[in-house]
Amino acid sequence: MPVTVVRFNLVAPGASPAALSARYRAALEMAAYADEHGISTVQTEEHHGAENNWLPSPFAFAGAVFGATRRIAVTVSAVIGPLHDPLRLAEEIAVLDLLSGGRLVTVAGIGYRPEEYALFDVDWKRRGRLQDELLQTLLAAWTGEEFEYRGRRVRVTPRPFTEPHPLLLIGGSSKAAARRAARLGLPFFPSAHLPELEAYYKEKLTEYGTEGWTMMPAAETPLLHLAEDPDRAWAEYGEHFLHEARTYASWQSDQIRSAVKSAATTVEQLRAEGVYRVLTPEQCVAQGLDTLVLHPLAGGMPLEEAWRSLRLFAERVTPTTPA
Repeated sequence: MPVTVVRFNLVAPGASPAALSARYRAALEMAAYADEHGISTVQTEEHHGAENNWLPSPFAFAGAVFGATRRIAVTVSAVIGPLHDPLRLAEEIAVLDLLSGGRLVTVAGIGYRPEEYALFDVDWKRRGRLQDELLQTLLAAWTGEEFEYRGRRVRVTPRPFTEPHPLLLIGGSSKAAARRAARLGLPFFPSAHLPELEAYYKEKLTEYGTEGWTMMPAAETPLLHLAEDPDRAWAEYGEHFLHEARTYASWQSDQIRSAVKSAATTVEQLRAEGVYRVLTPEQCVAQGLDTLVLHPLAGGMPLEEAWRSLRLFAERVTPTTPA
């Protein structure tokens, strides 16, 4: 059966604090509804200082989702590792792992926006070294034992629920990311369908004498929106998808390889690309995708339309997808 994912980044261009609060509460209600209808994962992410209010605190959001649900996993994809204090992040993930009974999945990346590093006064040129320190610190901290950190002995408590540690993957689209994952014996999460990078990761596992596995997006992993009338939905709400696609495009250099990468400058071009797809329930099932990623609140989507999409997905897609 396909993996079913509901994605939230809480983008809302120009929204007032009251409107943002309503959107955040609606996202939690949607997560609870998804949990009740057997959807497997909530996916969220981290960006800072975005004019369109992109979610900057994925772990706070994850904690709220865990409080509203009982079974669904939350994947933070991705946390921008070098922007976080390693010891504080170890504590935060451990507490969420305990609260959720092991339902948190963290994908650690280094980001691709120098302005986010500038916001926190973190040296962009040191991001690789900072990421290495962060990952090594997390793994040491979660043992519950004392270890050396920046020249002193420290111990982090409490220990997480999950043994040997909460699920931690290394994300990215570079050989450096693949080497880092292999060296630490951590799973690798390429940011797009990159078989050659997966092969390189496996070579490095052998070289380092470590074990790991890859969670790689399929060749097609579109962001989905469900509607009874896709033509109407594109006409009325296409600008929301285009806003998000253009935001991503403005952030990503030519070297960035991502499953969510669009060159579209108009709604018509975006629809033709297929990165974002508006489908009827029947069309969605017929796609035969290995992973179904619903994005109900894309680009500041009105809440009523987001709910219509989620209900169609939960009630008419997930019960009929083949095992």
